[in-house]
Amino acid sequence: MRGSVNAQRRVLTVLVVSQVLSGAGLAAGITVGALLAEEMLGSTSLAGVPTALFTAGSALAAVAVGRISNRRGRRPGLALGYLTGALGSLGVLVAAVADNAVLLFVSLFVYGAGTATNLQARYAGADLAAPGRRARAVSTVLVATTLGGVVGPNLAAPTGALATSLGIPALAGPFLLGGTAYGLAALVLFVWLRPDPLLAARAAPAEPVATGPEAVRSGLPLGVTVMVVTQLVMVAIMTMTPVHLVDHGHGAGAAGLVIAVHVAAMYLPSPVTGWLVDRFGAIAVAVASGVTLLAAALVAAAAPGSSVGLLTLALALLGLGWNFGLVSGTALITDAVPLGVRAKVQGQVDVSIAISGTTGGLASGVVVAAVGFGWLALVCGVLALVILPAALPPIARSRAAARSAAQPAARSAAQPGR
Repeated sequence: MRGSVNAQRRVLTVLVVSQVLSGAGLAAGITVGALLAEEMLGSTSLAGVPTALFTAGSALAAVAVGRISNRRGRRPGLALGYLTGALGSLGVLVAAVADNAVLLFVSLFVYGAGTATNLQARYAGADLAAPGRRARAVSTVLVATTLGGVVGPNLAAPTGALATSLGIPALAGPFLLGGTAYGLAALVLFVWLRPDPLLAARAAPAEPVATGPEAVRSGLPLGVTVMVVTQLVMVAIMTMTPVHLVDHGHGAGAAGLVIAVHVAAMYLPSPVTGWLVDRFGAIAVAVASGVTLLAAALVAAAAPGSSVGLLTLALALLGLGWNFGLVSGTALITDAVPLGVRAKVQGQVDVSIAISGTTGGLASGVVVAAVGFGWLALVCGVLALVILPAALPPIARSRAAARSAAQPAARSAAQPGR
């Protein structure tokens, strides 16, 4: 028992270090990807393409990382994913210097592997965790992304200056940071993620968890729905917020600040969210996700383009709603899927998440160009409400199961002599 606890602590420590590094790489593309494409292409309607591309790339990477992890363990899967993201960052730098839009798009697609790996790492935190503490283990890995994710966007200006001194366009500067951060994250995982958490979990005595047909029928569809909807809504609004700010006279520094707050809200509340899931159940937190995303959309729609404060609040709520959805959805899926195929299924689920993000990124630029940022936010708010009816069938089944379990106890207590 003690050995298992020590192994879990070591795994979480290594994952935390890698997530701090990868958070900086993740935030680089979020902050300037849309602005770089707009500068190179001269069109706002295509500003959502970078986010769509690296989100689409993350879909392919999620399959690869999931399958490699399922066969050979988390260590090679995660390390290879981050290394691929680093190569994508290098390609973006070359594309910016050459002013080659085709190479930029290809490189952003490859860069998406870092995004997929950053998300897949949360599953590794839960592999060796006790069933009642899995959500908190997932949250520990997620919150580690906060430091790099908050620092990264605020380095947009300094890395832009460094890039300019090297003959690279300023907006490509954050990808210098992204490539370095992803490369270091890959090195940390490959060298120090021992024991491999997934392989160690398979070798350990089986834990009594609810992975039967009913658990899969209840948890898997709801978990997928929650994470797909939250990803689509979050990516769509987040992608166009920097463009919206710049169009209203704000600089890259203001956009970086708003995105930094957003990324902090995506990851910083994770310990509290994990505790809420373990204490009150994943379904309750999933419902809270839909409500919070609706609030974010309404604030974003009502905020004037000149108000950095209100847009910061909207993006903070957007990040919090995404956090509620990711942690609760991850807990639902992890508890529902047997250990032998868990990594493979988790990779397939993350493909659905990536596809929804791709849809949000592609559609966001088109919608803003056609009808404006406010309407984009309102449409996303309506989509967030899909989570609420999706949660009703599992709630009904949980209540029915509780009543069925209570009836034998009540009959036993009513019998004479008992």
